[in-house]
Amino acid sequence: MTKTILRALAGETLPTPPIWMMRQAGRYLPEYRATRAEAGDFLSLCYNSELAAEVTLQPIRRYGFDASILFADILLLPQALGADLWFVTGEGPRLSTVTTADDLKKLKPATDIHDHLAPVYETVKILSRELPDETTLIGFAGAPWTVATYMIAGQGTPDQGPAHALKAEDKATFEALLDLITDGTIDYLSKQIEAGAEVVKIFDSWAGSLKGDDFVNYAVKPAAKITAALKARHPDTPVIAFPRGAGDKYVGLHEAIGADCIALDDGVTADWAAANVQTGGCVQGNLASSHMVTGGDALVSETRKIVDAFKGGPHIFNLGHGITPDADPENVQLMIDTVRGS
Repeated sequence: MTKTILRALAGETLPTPPIWMMRQAGRYLPEYRATRAEAGDFLSLCYNSELAAEVTLQPIRRYGFDASILFADILLLPQALGADLWFVTGEGPRLSTVTTADDLKKLKPATDIHDHLAPVYETVKILSRELPDETTLIGFAGAPWTVATYMIAGQGTPDQGPAHALKAEDKATFEALLDLITDGTIDYLSKQIEAGAEVVKIFDSWAGSLKGDDFVNYAVKPAAKITAALKARHPDTPVIAFPRGAGDKYVGLHEAIGADCIALDDGVTADWAAANVQTGGCVQGNLASSHMVTGGDALVSETRKIVDAFKGGPHIFNLGHGITPDADPENVQLMIDTVRGS
């Protein structure tokens, strides 16, 4: 029998939606923290194929999610392209910046990333062997705009200001960087599929800061180019697109991107999305991740509301953003039990 998530992605309306959770392998789980301590630091964990597979499997063992998502980071691709990458404890990632044409010339061609990323592909191979037969394996990458915001600023920013500034002041360099990331992402996701990923997801965490034509040009079109290239190489592999913060621009994105599923953040209501987005195909989402911290009756009622709103079409239950480190693992179980009607 085909896996439930693959059935939903193919457009089937299921009596109980399949469920997984963004960042389901992460700091809210004590077993993850123990494995990360064994690895030494975050990047060492990402590049240790055995340990990266272990933390990917941990939430499957604990909760029995319908899908597992590869444990990696969206900034491994910029590192593979030649950017320096390191993590500052308590503050997050830092990268060497790309703000000029000369900076761009120092990066590698998109085709030269695979030796660096070989441990990621090995993690996918391990998972494709070790995951339960019923569990779907999802690969992923960051969308070009979101990855570019980090490469331009050298770190995360509240408003993606440095990337917007480069776009305004030196569009040629900005667009050339986006093109390089786009080409690299196609090859990166294609290799993940070849290694065993059954679905791939494109995370555009900062899509919401793109306004007007910029949203189309720098969020929609790169995602569409990636999707089309992957479909040409791997026609049977579904693609999930997640342009977080898109708001009313979620409407029509299935067709515009060519994605099999559009993931929704919690900035839109399930009722609105069912009427305006799910009409185009499968949707994923969209419980606020704060419920994993607070739990209780509000978690149960909101979970039921989302399941009910999307019951008329293909739906994968998920959060509207990644689970946070302060979440209570017991609340995750409560959410799963609620979705599955326990």
